[in-house]
Amino acid sequence: MKRKKSKYMDKNKNRDNEFDQQNLADEEISVNDIDNVSAEQQDEEAAKDMANEEMQRADELQKQLDETKAQLEKEKKEYLFLMAEFDNFRKRTLKEKSELIKNGGENALKGLLPVVDDFERSLDAINASEDAASIKEGVELIYNKFVKYLEQNGVKPIDSAPGTTFDTELHEAVTMFPAPDESQKGKVIDTVQKGYMLHDKVLRHAKVVVGQ
Repeated sequence: MKRKKSKYMDKNKNRDNEFDQQNLADEEISVNDIDNVSAEQQDEEAAKDMANEEMQRADELQKQLDETKAQLEKEKKEYLFLMAEFDNFRKRTLKEKSELIKNGGENALKGLLPVVDDFERSLDAINASEDAASIKEGVELIYNKFVKYLEQNGVKPIDSAPGTTFDTELHEAVTMFPAPDESQKGKVIDTVQKGYMLHDKVLRHAKVVVGQ
């Protein structure tokens, strides 16, 4: 009787062990399933976070692009405005320069009219008088008046008196003449035609004879 009971107990014990092992296996599967679900949730959350970051980055880039476009449009408008202003300035300057040249020539010619009047009066005096001295005096007065007018407008004669050093910037040698002595070599000996300066610019070179 005791042997049967022992066998029965052993059989139950084995059955309990199998049941316990099965429970442990089921528990391990449940834990693994929970771990798998947790990992998937973490992956999904990480993917969502990454997607949100990408969207934020895209929004920032779009904002920067819009700001850059707005800045370029602003600079384009400013550039076109400056170009228009420069074109207006150029046209205005050309017009003023043209008027200045026109008015300058007009004023220059207007200043010569009194000299012409003096010449006409001088010619009338020459026809009516036989006094050479008074005629000469009248012509000299007109000449001096005309020279003074030229000086007032910036026109002055170039120095080409005998003994002046020959300067190719101011003088034009029409001929070379043997110098009487060494001191006159490279010097002006005679003036064939006077030269004139307009302010700092040569208006006409003086034509001279140069010693060699």
